[in-house]
Amino acid sequence: MPRPATGADIVRILVCATCRAAGGDPDAPRPGARLAAELAAGLVRDGDPRISVETVECLSVCKRPCTVALSGEGRWTYIYGDLDAETGAQTLLDFARQYGATPDGVVPWRERPEIIRKSVIARLPPFPIARPT
Repeated sequence: MPRPATGADIVRILVCATCRAAGGDPDAPRPGARLAAELAAGLVRDGDPRISVETVECLSVCKRPCTVALSGEGRWTYIYGDLDAETGAQTLLDFARQYGATPDGVVPWRERPEIIRKSVIARLPPFPIARPT
């Protein structure tokens, strides 16, 4: 039986729920909200407790809509943009598993799916985690 996921095992996918494609219908559901729904459905289907999906109001990457950040305790954080809300969820979930299997979040370039290689916006170093004393 697999052990329960701990904080160090958790991979967070933060999805920008604010941005939309240029010229898009302002009343239509935002691409990030659609991607977050697809990711959540994928998690229900796959039952992976090591991945969490959260929507955030803005990642300030408005010119590259459908943007996500991938982060984990002690790991590099990556920001990806220009993702496809309808077809990108499974690729992103699979990549989140690859990311979570590394000690530092660095998946070798050639092992990353093509859309992940092409859509990277930024990489941020791991932040120290404050521990209660």
